[in-house]
Amino acid sequence: MKPVLVLTTVGPDFDAKALAHALVEARVAACVNIVSGVHSVYRWEGAVVDDAEQLLVIKTTDERVDALREALFARHPYQVPEFVVVPVAGTSEAYGGWVVEAVG
Repeated sequence: MKPVLVLTTVGPDFDAKALAHALVEARVAACVNIVSGVHSVYRWEGAVVDDAEQLLVIKTTDERVDALREALFARHPYQVPEFVVVPVAGTSEAYGGWVVEAVG
């Protein structure tokens, strides 16, 4: 098992804390950082949209990505949720071990 990061965004009024708690409690995430005050510009349904959002940085393992996707999509408020998996080139042995243990 190797640690990975998963990125997703939710609206500024969405209860990101409740989502983060659900993901950690389900052991599909070791940790979720909630970064408020993110501003996104993107194309949606043929128009350029300018929105405030919250970014969730989710720490998990490569083996838990599918389970995380399922749990996240079941609770996600967006019609097309962002789900970007970022490989981690390396961590400290202690931190990597903690991530693996937390989702194991």
